Amino acid sequence: MIVLDSHCDTPSQVVRLRDLGRRSRLGHIDFPKLREGGVDACFFALYTSQSKPQEIALPYVHKMLSATKEAIAACDYVSQAYTVADVYNNKAKGLISIFFGMENGMPIGKSIANLEELFAQGVRYLTLTHNGDNQIADSASQGTTWNGLSPFGEEVVARMNQLGMIVDLAHASDKTFYDALSASETPIVSTHSCCRALASHRRNLDDKMLRALADKGGVIQINFYPAFLDDGFNASFSANPLSDEADAVEEKFIEDPADASRRQAWDQMQERLLELPRPSYKRVVDHIDHAVNVAGIEAVGIGSDFDGIVVPPEGLENASKIPVLFDELRRRGYNEDAVEKIAGGNFLRVLSDVENFASKTL
Repeated sequence: MIVLDSHCDTPSQVVRLRDLGRRSRLGHIDFPKLREGGVDACFFALYTSQSKPQEIALPYVHKMLSATKEAIAACDYVSQAYTVADVYNNKAKGLISIFFGMENGMPIGKSIANLEELFAQGVRYLTLTHNGDNQIADSASQGTTWNGLSPFGEEVVARMNQLGMIVDLAHASDKTFYDALSASETPIVSTHSCCRALASHRRNLDDKMLRALADKGGVIQINFYPAFLDDGFNASFSANPLSDEADAVEEKFIEDPADASRRQAWDQMQERLLELPRPSYKRVVDHIDHAVNVAGIEAVGIGSDFDGIVVPPEGLENASKIPVLFDELRRRGYNEDAVEKIAGGNFLRVLSDVENFASKTL
């Protein structure tokens, strides 16, 4: 079985001075935790905020990419992966595969050449938007600029198909979702989303979207963030003063991660957040169950959003705990073939389809 997590925001933590080679006390992802959790492959997302100007955002992407590649090179049991074949070859050698994705297309500006350069560096999916519309498409958070995919966004999707880069629609508006689904000649994914039928957050996919995604051969990778899993948690956390307090403490830490007092304050805040009542890992499996029932067993996987979420589910605090999901699936009657598809097989099939399409267009 290949276990693949399609979305972790770990590169941003690397530039905040996390040593991935050592087991961190509070971080969701590091190489020891991936190994403890039996994770065979992981997509590290190069995330940039919509608030950064493009001329600052693109160099920041390259800074994250360079720093994370250095961390990979320094560890003898991880290796950067570029293809599906790399995952199987690395597993045979006892290596964990680290892929790169890019979250938010804004940093490429209006340059297809920037997209091509990132692909050459190993970026294998692009999340078209983040929390704001950009030059490519409308986002779930805003959704007012293009009424979906922009004309340039259509060029981006076409070039991604040709390169062999997966189109990711996590964070996209509903209209962008359907526009991209129509424009792409290869299967698309939502690398870290949940089911709107179980939690009404705008980032989640409704049943019609789940079926459309499956009909295209794509997958939804279920997110672990309690606010996407459960409306009750989302409402209570949004109203909790701790939410704004946590944002302020984290922002000060990000400004100067080498400052010991700011790091300590952020560590203490994370401990306070972990004291909040949270949905358990079983709620993640509820969303997996729903997506399977609506879209089919071929259309579902896991995309934790670790290192990008404020707080994880109870019992699923970091990557070392991921096996609890598969145990729960088995307890609910899923056979091994089904568990293997959800664990990583479905996403690898999409990546293979995208690779094969690109090879025919060269």
